[in-house]
Amino acid sequence: MFKVVYHHCLYIYPRMSIAFCLGGDMMNCNVFVVLFIWLSVIQSTLSVVSSLKTEASIKRPNVLLLVIDDLRPALGCYDYPKVISPNIDQLASQSVLFENAHVQQTVCGPSRTSFLTSRRPDTTRLYDFGSYWRTHAGNFTSLPQHFKENGYFSYSIGKVFHPGICSNHNDDYPLSWSKPAYHPSTQAYMMDKVCPDADGKRHMNLLCPVDVSTQPEGSLPDIQSSEHAVEMLKEFQADSSEQPFFLAVGFHKPHIPFKFPKDFLKLYPLKEIDLAPNPFKPIGLPDVAFAPYHRLRIRHDFGLLNVSFPYGPVPETFQKRIRQHYYSSVSYTDSRVGIVLNQLAESGFANNTIIILLGDHGWSLGEHAEWCKYENFEVVTRIPLMVHMPGMTDINLTNEKKFPFQDVLKSGSSQRYKIERGPRSTALVEAVDVFPTLAELAGLKVPPTCPLDTLKVDFCTEGASLAKLMMKSAQKTFLKVKKLSSKDMSGDNEDWKDAVFSQYPRPSVHPQWSSDLPDLKDIKIMGYTMRTRHHRYTEWVAFNPATFQADFNSVYARELYLRDSDPLEVYNVGNLPMYEDLVMKMRKKLIAGWREALPK
Repeated sequence: MFKVVYHHCLYIYPRMSIAFCLGGDMMNCNVFVVLFIWLSVIQSTLSVVSSLKTEASIKRPNVLLLVIDDLRPALGCYDYPKVISPNIDQLASQSVLFENAHVQQTVCGPSRTSFLTSRRPDTTRLYDFGSYWRTHAGNFTSLPQHFKENGYFSYSIGKVFHPGICSNHNDDYPLSWSKPAYHPSTQAYMMDKVCPDADGKRHMNLLCPVDVSTQPEGSLPDIQSSEHAVEMLKEFQADSSEQPFFLAVGFHKPHIPFKFPKDFLKLYPLKEIDLAPNPFKPIGLPDVAFAPYHRLRIRHDFGLLNVSFPYGPVPETFQKRIRQHYYSSVSYTDSRVGIVLNQLAESGFANNTIIILLGDHGWSLGEHAEWCKYENFEVVTRIPLMVHMPGMTDINLTNEKKFPFQDVLKSGSSQRYKIERGPRSTALVEAVDVFPTLAELAGLKVPPTCPLDTLKVDFCTEGASLAKLMMKSAQKTFLKVKKLSSKDMSGDNEDWKDAVFSQYPRPSVHPQWSSDLPDLKDIKIMGYTMRTRHHRYTEWVAFNPATFQADFNSVYARELYLRDSDPLEVYNVGNLPMYEDLVMKMRKKLIAGWREALPK
């Protein structure tokens, strides 16, 4: 009955029930409790198995990777009630949601290359958009490539790899994908004057709610990408070969410009929008840490404000409008995600597809007087990350259909969706953990930890699989849903990473026009930041772009934030004498790096 399903994942509940009992102490197990768990598991597992077509489909789960550009955890499932995101929240309720996930650099190209190869920026040697890792660093195996080489049909829709030089102008085809990647044709108008304005003309604006029918080609990039994803899922359904698929769908919004169907703006009346809780430059912030949001300044509507360089401020009314339009963009993207997930279910794949959703980095909405992403603060390094594993994480699922589409435009903002919380983990995790996690969940070879001479090794990881954390989180939620008691299993941080790492380059000590996105040749300083359970510590050190070497003996600035008392990272105490010992301790740990922080 419990024959290997997904190699080891769907049959995990019977093993979990024994491990539960409870916390591993069989002597404390009530026989009725064990029976109850087993019967529940059998019913759940049989339901899943009966819905699958063949033994082949059971052995080889599909994978749906959803990547969202510039998405911070501003979602209902992350306890951000102002944002209406019922489709992603619905996915989260049947996934393990990671509350403390961080990227390795807060800009699209380097971040995506990093998590798609499971290597950090100092290994990929990509800090800008100007190089391709296979020729610039090493011939590292990518995540989709690993699945493709193991018999999967791999396909990319929208923005998955960053287009251009950093993915060899072809999204790493044919190495990573079975056929050339699909890019929506309307993305070509990203920098065009297509945004209607009060003067009756069209401009290249930051804020750009539109009537879609008036736009070039009568569509928008994420509409085209989601429609194409639906077409592909229907093709997979009709395909008799039963080859498993690895489908990656990348959504452009809420990346600027905030261009979306104007009806979504109605969900967020401006009078209900507030300012950031910390809308000022932090006390003691070194100049090198500040990003002057150049990418906003080149937009027509923002330029009209004559915001002083580099620190602003942005007028409060426009601050609220930026936040309003970001939220609207998120709800728009949520609807497109919902359309794809609904089709996944309609095509019969919902019960044999691993789904992972993540942002490529966060976005500042006025926090620290910042308005982009080119920084090392929590608000930009932290991302939404959730993983759905059928039979393991869909504990809240009833007999209803998975992932029914939630149309917020029909229901309106007055309806707040009540969706059950699914399994969660508060452990510190990183985007580089995605590759080994998916490999383990799918039953493929898991890349080993990279050696010190990492550039010469094609297949390895600078992260760690999250499968163990997922099982632990699912165990806790299962017990809660079934109203069973157990020992406290909330300590999922104790045996996991004790720090996560990000970095960001700068061309100079003081903000200048190129501070946000310096070219490799112009990088003079690298800001290395480390997030522990209780602190964020950052050092800005000298960096040689020719050798890719940081000099930790040449320190330009330090930042230390005490997150227990300062969760918004408002007070940099890194230069206060009373914290000198703590700074030295954090510095030692930062220099030791990610290897020393891996789960033991």
